[in-house]
Amino acid sequence: MSQGNTGVTVEVSAPKECETPATQAACSVLDVLGRVSGKWSIAILLVTTQGPARFTELERQVRGISRRMLTLTLRNLERDGLLTRTVYPTVPPKVEYTATPIARELYDSLVELAGWAERHVEAIDRARLDYDVALAAAGSDAE
Repeated sequence: MSQGNTGVTVEVSAPKECETPATQAACSVLDVLGRVSGKWSIAILLVTTQGPARFTELERQVRGISRRMLTLTLRNLERDGLLTRTVYPTVPPKVEYTATPIARELYDSLVELAGWAERHVEAIDRARLDYDVALAAAGSDAE
């Protein structure tokens, strides 16, 4: 499958709960936060804020991402104005993705968020384990 045709489509209709004027603003904010806080979006934005990156560079640097998910995430970030896609008229075609000014503004927050996650990952893992053990114990008591 070529990079140009990965069979990826983008959903553009608003959810039913976002159709009233009273909820449109809140839905828009939640949509943007959901888009930029995604696992793959954060990784791609962290790479592209360091400078232009080609598709294959992103594929190597964003560990675990599939070509299809990379394509979808790049399209969504471009659609949201967070990335610029530049196609150079070369053979083979060269395509670079660059963070826009609004994405670069987001960079410090993403670095802080990543740092917070690194600092607290062990505590969160312990809390999850404690919760799961307590839930399992409560389940066995009910029987």
